[in-house]
Amino acid sequence: MDNSKLKDQVKAKFTDYLELNKHRKTPERYAVLDHIYSTRGHFEMDSLYNSMKQSSFRVSRATLYNTIELLLDCGLVVKHQFGANVSQYERAYGNENHDHLICLSCGEVKEHKNGNLFTPAQQKKLQRFKVSYYSMYIYGICSKCLRAKNAEEKKNKVIENKNTRIKKK
Repeated sequence: MDNSKLKDQVKAKFTDYLELNKHRKTPERYAVLDHIYSTRGHFEMDSLYNSMKQSSFRVSRATLYNTIELLLDCGLVVKHQFGANVSQYERAYGNENHDHLICLSCGEVKEHKNGNLFTPAQQKKLQRFKVSYYSMYIYGICSKCLRAKNAEEKKNKVIENKNTRIKKK
């Protein structure tokens, strides 16, 4: 789906939500929505605030936090809590299903695109439940941290061997 069509759809959904829940339809709220749907990937509130601060449309932190709550409530944004890291968010529409690979050592989060886990036979089992999207968290150690850990273990083993030889003499 092209990005302008996607933006039109999410704007319409947000407008319906705001009207239904008797919230004001402010230019700031629509600017936050547009900014989120103009970029891909995860974001933290601070990075979103700084990014919007540099753009032509500035919003206060309070407006940003309030708007994110509305976007979460109406299903246009998804919140992730990857381990002990701060909350991260991503847009809910226009994202392919993907896994999140989370390094337990450095906390880095990478996305891994995957096929649809829900085959037609599996979807039939999910009676009266239409899957919109899903996200999977996979925890482990990234290759960079694994190399560093192995190098550290090798170094410690060499030191241990030297200390053992010294004690024997």
